Parts: sequence; structure tokens; C-alpha cells
Amino acid sequence: MREEEKRSSQDKSKNSFFKKRWVYPTVYIASAAIILTGVLWYQNSGTENIDQSEYKATDMPGKKMNDQPAVEVNRSMENFVMPVVNEDDAVIQMGFYDNDGDAAEQEAALVFYDNTYHPNTGLDIASKDGKEFDVIASLSGTVTNVMEDAVLGNVIEIEHDKGIVTQYQSVKDYQVKVGDQVEQGQVIAKSGTSLINEKAGNHVHFEIRKDNVPVNPHEFFNKPLSALQDANVTEEKASSDADAGKSEDAAEEDVEGSSEEDAEGTTPAEDKPAEGGSDKKDEDKDAGEDKDKDSSTDSDTSSNS
Repeated sequence: MREEEKRSSQDKSKNSFFKKRWVYPTVYIASAAIILTGVLWYQNSGTENIDQSEYKATDMPGKKMNDQPAVEVNRSMENFVMPVVNEDDAVIQMGFYDNDGDAAEQEAALVFYDNTYHPNTGLDIASKDGKEFDVIASLSGTVTNVMEDAVLGNVIEIEHDKGIVTQYQSVKDYQVKVGDQVEQGQVIAKSGTSLINEKAGNHVHFEIRKDNVPVNPHEFFNKPLSALQDANVTEEKASSDADAGKSEDAAEEDVEGSSEEDAEGTTPAEDKPAEGGSDKKDEDKDAGEDKDKDSSTDSDTSSNS
């Protein structure tokens, strides 16, 4: 009897416990926590078996991923600039010889040296006051050539991409050497003079070349390197180049020859003899002879008297 009463009291206490509102939610939350803990433990135990020596991190300090030098993204976004510190103080002494330019522009872009005309393959830049000035790198790159040349006035060449270089002629007091990495705007030399273009005075001769073909710097100022990379540049050997390279004497001969040809090719109407013109000439000639005879007779008569 006592055992039955004891069981009955236990059943009543269980029923009263499960009737409480917080019991079932607590059981559900605890079950979910146990299941989630088991899943996480299983995943972590699986990754622990990975060989750490095969793990390749890209952000490990001091690790070299490859032997190729990193290319700065900012450099590809740089625009070509004039090789002077202050563009407002600069003046173009001579422009680029453009095969497609008009005759006046082409004539103004001819350099006369050693009795020969040469097309200007760059820009001759000077200061407004005629004084020397700092020459800066138009674009970041690597110095590939520093050469002393009396005719050109010394040369510095900087490579910016495969086949794309800038040249700075007529400079002095170099501040760079071959192999140096220069940044855009860095001072590389001072402006100077050259024998090939003495008329320009103190200046810098600036060129931009792609695959050793000079291009007009004016067309690429304030444009990125990619604009020149995408440009289709071909070396043109036009007849104007041949004419530009002629000596002064040869040029004058061409002008005289063309004048003579024009004179021979066209005869003014007033120089042409009219019909019967030869007869008229003969009559005039005879009249002139008669007149001379009369004059001679008069003079003889006068002397006799």
C-alpha cells in the first residue's frame, strides 16, 4: 500500500513538473545547443587533419610569391606632362614636324644644321626669361641611357614600358644614372644648349618614342601611358621627309628649276609674234638702215662745208 502511494505521489510530481511553462522551451533549447556543439566539433576535427605544410598563404610576411617585380597601379594611371616644373613659365621654341601638317607648320619645324634641313622629332622647350631651368621626368620609369653628345647637347633616355621611352636632349648637370628608377616630376638634369639647334638657346629637346618612332608629344600630354600603348604608330618615310633633309643649295636649285620650268612651259601672250610679224620686222630693219645712211650723208656734208 505504501509503495503504491509512493509511486502515485511521484507521478503527480512529474506531471506537475512538465505542466510548468518553462520546461519544454528549456528542453528544446538545450537539445539544439547539444546538436550544434556536436556539428562544430565534427567540422573542427576534420580540418585538423590538413597538412599545414601544404597551406599557401598569400599574405605571409616576407614570402615572395614570384620573382617578377611588382608594377605599381598608380604608374599606369600617370599622365604625360611637360618636362618642366612650371608649365606657365615655359615656351615652345620649335614644334614637332608633322607629315600631315600644313606647309607653314612644317617649315617652322625644320632645324637647319650643317647646311642641311632636318625635321624636328620632338619639342624644343625653353623658359620665357631665357634662363636655365630644372628638367623633370615626364613619367615614372627606368633610366636606360645617359650619353654625352656635343651636337645633341647630351641625352637622357627613360623607359616607361616595353618600346615606349622619353628622351631629354640638350641637358647638363645630370642627376641620374643608368639603372635608376625615377618618379614622375623628379629633377633629372638642367636645361642646356646644343649645336644642332643653337637658335633655340637654353632649352630642352623633349621626345616621346614608341618602338623608336617619334610621336608628337603635344598629342599625349595629359594622357595616360595606355593611350600611347593603344596608339597605332608606324614609321612614315614620306616624300616630305626627303625634301626636309635636302641641303639649302639643293632646295634653292629645286626652286630655280621649277621657276625655269614654269617660264618655259608658259609663254605670255604679248611675247608671241602676230601674223606677218616677221615682214614687219624686215620693214623696220630696212627703214632703220635708210635712216642710218641719211645720217651718215648729212654728217659728211657738214664736215665738207
